[in-house]
Amino acid sequence: MAHRTPVVRSRTLDARVGASVVLKPESLQRVGAFKFRGAYNAVALLDPAARARGVVTVSSGNHAQALALAAALHDVSALVLMPADAPAVKVAATRGYGAEVVSFDRYAEDREELLAAAVAERAMASVHPYDDERVMAGAGTAALELVEDAGPLDLLLVPVGGGGLIAGSATAVAGEGVRVVGVEPAAGDDVRRSLAAGERVRVPVPETIADGQQLPTPGELTWPVIRERVAAVEPVTDDEIVAAMRFAFERCKLVLEPSGASALGALLAGRVPLAGAERVGVILSGGNVDLERFADLTARRHEM
Repeated sequence: MAHRTPVVRSRTLDARVGASVVLKPESLQRVGAFKFRGAYNAVALLDPAARARGVVTVSSGNHAQALALAAALHDVSALVLMPADAPAVKVAATRGYGAEVVSFDRYAEDREELLAAAVAERAMASVHPYDDERVMAGAGTAALELVEDAGPLDLLLVPVGGGGLIAGSATAVAGEGVRVVGVEPAAGDDVRRSLAAGERVRVPVPETIADGQQLPTPGELTWPVIRERVAAVEPVTDDEIVAAMRFAFERCKLVLEPSGASALGALLAGRVPLAGAERVGVILSGGNVDLERFADLTARRHEM
């Protein structure tokens, strides 16, 4: 089962942004990211016959690790398609949990087509990293726990990739009077553009340090939920993300990967209008970054 991750507060952060901020560090979750919540839920809910055939997914790393561990805990095989440029630490961890890893070029090959082909060839059960209601529901438990442990929120900031976390989170806090705002890399603001257009928009796969958010379009299943329940999506730059990584490390003693720090980065950079919000929740979605990359990123960029 998933860990119940703690609530973290910082007086310095409160003073910087002018609000009471509560952080939900999913970097302390099993496999180092919120993704375990959804992957475990999906595997647990498979019928025995489907589970026995094994599971397959496509992921840049965190869902890859999560599904590999969830499969191992249920004693089933796992195949994971991973981009060739996925962080080495994530590839190693995925293999370490027992999954078979097949690499692909994220800039030249379509990940959804590759996943469909793998399902057809291997007859395995697909557990999509975000476009799966079981995964979305599991991911949403992070927001549910945050509200249960920290109390009512006026605003909740959530990193956005394919949309599983924010769709699940927005559903979990629906009816609580919480304004849910997503944050995605400025280099690939597909969800932000989709909200403006009223329909799914596709952009080129973005070049950003936030590998967990390098997606060209919102999910087919996550999009309707986002459109209905998410108030806005704001952009964040790579430099702002690294500033948040530095802040979390120095002030909160938390190690975050770039995607995991994106929502905090937008908050610190003043990109999210607080509009009178006194209590702000921030989901820190993951912490899977190796020491070399963390040191390199935080050394090359300085707090803005």
